[in-house]
Amino acid sequence: MKTVQVVIDAQLLRAADGAAQRARINRSAFVREALRAHLKHLRRRELEEQDWEGYRRHPASADADWEKEASWPEP
Repeated sequence: MKTVQVVIDAQLLRAADGAAQRARINRSAFVREALRAHLKHLRRRELEEQDWEGYRRHPASADADWEKEASWPEP
């Protein structure tokens, strides 16, 4: 692991410390967990935007076979 220094305001630090205490983990573990969760959220949002863009570029026609559209192809 690497040690990093991060500057945050006092109110955010108190909130993070309180949440870490309630979760019974130390501040570092709390920050790591929060960062992982946020990165996962950003990735999910990025994938959703890619899906949206794909549908925008290639919209399904009004007569689309929705059963076929909604199912995964067989391997």
